[in-house]
Amino acid sequence: MKVSANLKGVFLAFVSVIAVSNVYIFSKAALMEVSLPQFGVYWFAIGLTWIFFYGCTQKTYRSIKQFAKRNLGILLILGIIEVAGSYFFFKAIHTISNPAITSFIGNISPVFVISLGFFLLKERFNRKEFIGMVLAVMGAFIISYKGNTSIDDMFIDGTQYVLYSGVFSAVSSVIIKKNIRNINPIILTTNRSFFLLIFSIIALLYTEDPLAISFKPLLNIFIGASLGPFLTVIAGYLALQYIPLSQKAIINSTKGLFVLFGAYLYFGQFPETIALIGGLITILGLLLIAFGKSKLPKFRKDQDF
Repeated sequence: MKVSANLKGVFLAFVSVIAVSNVYIFSKAALMEVSLPQFGVYWFAIGLTWIFFYGCTQKTYRSIKQFAKRNLGILLILGIIEVAGSYFFFKAIHTISNPAITSFIGNISPVFVISLGFFLLKERFNRKEFIGMVLAVMGAFIISYKGNTSIDDMFIDGTQYVLYSGVFSAVSSVIIKKNIRNINPIILTTNRSFFLLIFSIIALLYTEDPLAISFKPLLNIFIGASLGPFLTVIAGYLALQYIPLSQKAIINSTKGLFVLFGAYLYFGQFPETIALIGGLITILGLLLIAFGKSKLPKFRKDQDF
């Protein structure tokens, strides 16, 4: 039986979500013992190695010979954006004690992606889907809110890094979506890991941290990097060839559930009740989005936002 393009995209998006969920767990475990520059050098070196070998087996890099100058410029811009977004992403994981909390707060990221998709890619959403997105954002707000009225102390420390990462990730996703048919996903993944590795090496030299690390964090980095820079990004980029950017962003929001389960198994950590309530609200929003899409396969003009 022939599998539809949409089903392929959804499957690849979920593969990316499961892989990135493990990234939260293993990167947090490693960052508890090493610095960010040390972590970055090993993480992206291992990830780049996997990607390079995979690209060679697929004979992907031959297409670079036919690259237009415009594509080279896009890769440069994407590389810089990915450096900024990934730095804040791992900074958030390093700062926030429970990786599940980091992931749940990260559910606000699709709002940036969806907003840019609406204005730049002309993607549309009906009222039910819009309400679902609002609920998802509310859930992330409840999780990160500390209960203080002061703006400077309203949210838990590290929330700002999640927001910064979300903005850069949204910009990167829109650029990739507009150019995914002209630049192979493997080349995009290689470009991302290459820029991040170079940045990590520069940061390591600047901080003068030792290159040598112990075996335990190295093992965590190896497992996480095999799933992260390689499988997460490859599957994520491939998914954009089959499904809209907004749909991928919504599927990506479910990663908090996988991270929650993994954090409990690996660290024995479980969020407080208020964080779980926020998580349930997020799930309700995601369900509303899913039902809204299934009931309204065709968008009517008066329902668009």
